[in-house]
Amino acid sequence: MLKRINEQLRLKQFMQLEFLPNLLFTSKWLIIATAVGLLAGAASALFLISLKWATNYREANIWLIALLPLGGFIIGWVYHKFGESVVKGNNQLLEEFYNPLKVIPLRMAPLVLFGTVATHLFGGSAGREGTAVQMGGAIADQFTKWFKLTTQDRKTLITIGVAAGFASVFGTPLAGAIFALEWLVIGRIRYESILPAFLGAYVADYTCAQLFEVHHTPYIIPYIPEINLINTLWIIPAGICFGLAGRLFAKATHFWSQLFRKFIDYPPLRPVIGGVLVAAAVFAIGTTKYIGLGIPTIVDAFNEQLPWYDFLAKIGFTSLTLGAGFKGGEVTPLFYTGATLGNALSGVIPLPMALLAGMGFVGVFSGATNTPLACTLMGIELFGAESGVYVGLACVVAYIFSGHAGIYNSQIIGSPKHSSFLSFKGKNLGKIR
Repeated sequence: MLKRINEQLRLKQFMQLEFLPNLLFTSKWLIIATAVGLLAGAASALFLISLKWATNYREANIWLIALLPLGGFIIGWVYHKFGESVVKGNNQLLEEFYNPLKVIPLRMAPLVLFGTVATHLFGGSAGREGTAVQMGGAIADQFTKWFKLTTQDRKTLITIGVAAGFASVFGTPLAGAIFALEWLVIGRIRYESILPAFLGAYVADYTCAQLFEVHHTPYIIPYIPEINLINTLWIIPAGICFGLAGRLFAKATHFWSQLFRKFIDYPPLRPVIGGVLVAAAVFAIGTTKYIGLGIPTIVDAFNEQLPWYDFLAKIGFTSLTLGAGFKGGEVTPLFYTGATLGNALSGVIPLPMALLAGMGFVGVFSGATNTPLACTLMGIELFGAESGVYVGLACVVAYIFSGHAGIYNSQIIGSPKHSSFLSFKGKNLGKIR
C-alpha cells in the first residue's frame, strides 16, 4: 500500500514539475514557430523567385553589368538614407542575441531583399543565405513586441528566425536548425532552443518548397567509395585545403571592407567604386561565370573538370562585391569556392571528383562560418547518408584549419578550437584578426 502511494506521489510530481511545463513549452513554441516559419518561408519563396528572375534577366541582357556602379550607388544610398539601423546585417542578429537592446527593425527584411536582388540584377557576386537569415530574424523579432516576450524568449525567437530563413532558402531543415543553434557561439550549441529551432526550420522549408513550390537545385554524387584507412587519410589534406580556402574567403572580404571604409568616407560611393572594378573585370575576362550565385558552375564541378583557378576567381569577385557594400549572402559563393576547389583537388587526391566537390561544397562553408555540425548535416541532406563520414570529417578538419577567423565578425568564441588558444575565449572574431 505504501509503495503504491509513493508511486502515485512520484507520478504526480513528474506531471506537475516536468510533463505539464514541457507540454506548455512545446505548445507555446509550436504556435510561435509555426507562425514564424510560415512568414519566413513565404519571404524566402518571394526572394528565390525574384532572384531567379534577376539572374535570368541579367544573363539575357549582359549590358546591365555596365550599370553595376549605378546599381551600387542606389543600394548604398538607400541603406545610407533608410537602413543605418540595419546595415550590420547578420552581425546585427548576433549582437542583439548577445546583448538585447531593441527589436530589430522590420525594415531589415525589405531592404536586404531589395539590395540583394539589385546586386544580382546588375552583376555583383553574392549569395542568398545572408538575405534569408536577415529576413527571418527581422520577421521573428517582431513577435517580441507583439506578444511582449521576455529577453530569454527573444533569443529563442531570433534563433527560430535564423533557422527558418536558412532552412527555406537551401531546402535543408536539419542543417538550418543546427546552424541557428551553432553559429551563435563558436564551439557551443544552445540546446534550450533546439525544439523551437527545429519546428521553425521544418515549417519554413515546407512553406517554401511545398506551399509555394519553389524547388532547389539537386547535387548528385553518383559514386561514394567504401570507407577504409587510405580513403579516410585522404580526407585530411582535402579538409585542410577547404579550411584554408574558407579562411582566405573571410580575410579577403574583411580586407576589402576595411579598405573601402578607410579611403571612402561617404558610404554610397563605396559600391560605386566596387561596381566599377567588378564590371571592368567581368568585361575584361569575357565571362559571367564568376558573378551572381554561380549555380551552373557548382553543378558542373560535380560532373566535369574545371579550371583549377575557378575557386580563387570566385573568392576575388565575391569578396570585392560584398566588401564594397553590395548586399547578399556569402554561403552560395562559399559553396562555389568549395565545389570548384574539390574539383581541382581531384587531380591530386585519389577520390571521386563529385565526392571531393561535395566535400568542398560544405567544407569551405564550415571553415568560413565555424559551424561543422550544421555543414555535416547539410552534406547528408544534400548528398545522402552514404557521404556522411567523408563530408563530416572534411567539415571538422576545415573548421580546425580555418583558425579563429570567419565571415561573421561578431561571433563570440565559446570554446577555442584547441587548448593553445584559451586566451581567445569570450572574444569575438573581429577583435582577434
